Amino acid sequence: MSSPEEGFIYFRCVEATQPRGALYIGAMLHSQVLSISFADVRRIEARDIERYIGIQRTLDDKRVAELKRFVRTEDASFPTSVILAVTSDDASFDPESGIMRIRKDQDVARIIDGQHRIAGLVNYSGPPFQLNVTVVVDVDIEDQAHMFATINLHQTKVNRSLAYDLYDFATKRSPQKTSHNIAKLLNSQEGSPFYRRVKILGRATGRGKEYLTQAAIVERVIIHISKDNLQALEDRDLLRRNKRLTRATPEQERKGLFFRNMFIDERDDDILLTEWNFFAAVAKKWPDAWNTSEEGFVLNRSLGFAALSRVLSAVLVNIGKFNSVPTVESFAGYLERAKLRDGDFTRAKYVPGTGGEAALYRDLLEQLGLDRK
Repeated sequence: MSSPEEGFIYFRCVEATQPRGALYIGAMLHSQVLSISFADVRRIEARDIERYIGIQRTLDDKRVAELKRFVRTEDASFPTSVILAVTSDDASFDPESGIMRIRKDQDVARIIDGQHRIAGLVNYSGPPFQLNVTVVVDVDIEDQAHMFATINLHQTKVNRSLAYDLYDFATKRSPQKTSHNIAKLLNSQEGSPFYRRVKILGRATGRGKEYLTQAAIVERVIIHISKDNLQALEDRDLLRRNKRLTRATPEQERKGLFFRNMFIDERDDDILLTEWNFFAAVAKKWPDAWNTSEEGFVLNRSLGFAALSRVLSAVLVNIGKFNSVPTVESFAGYLERAKLRDGDFTRAKYVPGTGGEAALYRDLLEQLGLDRK
């Protein structure tokens, strides 16, 4: 191969032959990918492929923000390929040396897949970050569109409950692992208001009233330890690095982080007991609605659980003693004010979806005399 030339990027590749043609698989520094694929984040929002197939999928800012935080963590990794399309005018592969040469220009490579990962690395300044890249050469826009559609239309989303269950294998504490353990204990312990009611791994076993997913419980606990998934990710990373988490201030506790200091103090049992006691009080107040298997009722399903979890937050804020665990009787004293009866918790009154959840939450708070703030 001739000596490297100015204005080109060189990297080692493996040529893979497939029915459609050759693919070139290699690793590029993130800065190299950025230098040939787009000039700024906005450019990625209007790709020729997506115009061709009649869609306009803009970047998800929330997803990009999440990835920008993720790439700064200790275990940041993008193991799947970013797929780039180039022309033979701008790229060439030397089979003897296994080196791919691509002209260094911001409009050389079209991104077929991986735009959020690439955008997440804009302004990245950490340790070297190489991306697994697959390069296709001289693929016309129709075939690029077909490749894009094949990748995105046939993807299977990861079951969220399964993803959380994998924290069983984690050796260090994290908001995710603690919340996962609490969900499993609520499901497995006799006497729990959730005994055999949770779809572990998101699948029902047929052994009980399994109307709630593991993920539904996990995610409701996490947001009271870390304010959102992004902070939970950062908290996990800090703990992996053996660093201390910042404790919640009284104001932050009132705004919803009432489990954070318990978690930092390794009082996971108290978090579990708080959830247990509140929902035991719910089961005591509305036993028929909580225990029914009849279709059309919502209290013991995802809608009811979501609304009740928000009510739990309001009750804890009203009590204001975030370092202690309210008893079942204490929670029951609040719920006793509610005028709703077992037969009121139906889909006819509370339509499935966020609207029905909000309506149930609003009705309960009004009847309990609690501030929605």
